[in-house]
Amino acid sequence: MSIALFISAIAAAQVPSVTVENSKGEAFETTTLLKEGTPMIISFWSTSCKPCIRELDAVYDALPDWKEEADFRVVAVSTDDSRLLAKAKSFAEGRGWGDDFVLLFDKNQDFMRAMNVSVVPHVFVVDGKGKIVYSHTSYAPGSELELLKAIKACSK
Repeated sequence: MSIALFISAIAAAQVPSVTVENSKGEAFETTTLLKEGTPMIISFWSTSCKPCIRELDAVYDALPDWKEEADFRVVAVSTDDSRLLAKAKSFAEGRGWGDDFVLLFDKNQDFMRAMNVSVVPHVFVVDGKGKIVYSHTSYAPGSELELLKAIKACSK
């Protein structure tokens, strides 16, 4: 399926309103992600998911170059439960993701369920109005380039 067809097929979906936790342990309403009006990549991950980590590392490494091509944010949403919350926070910070990503922690998996995520990694590209324009599950090296294509398509 071409990216244009895929984008039109899911463009009606919106980012739901759910309360999660930010890296400071504060309640964070997911709709506040939309206030800046910039496109974003939302990646659901867990500390036990090696493909999740590889994909987020690949995005993190490519971010400086990608930011020259488009204005967007990366939101990394940990799906680790409350027992693994501290581990997830230190893991993400230790990889440097907190420097360039918005880190959110969905310890009750409310956001995950609201976005119909059943497996991780599950990544969405959302336009500046909150509409989901692209989605994929799993990860193979190089597939992160589809995220940049989707970001650039919704930035026009």
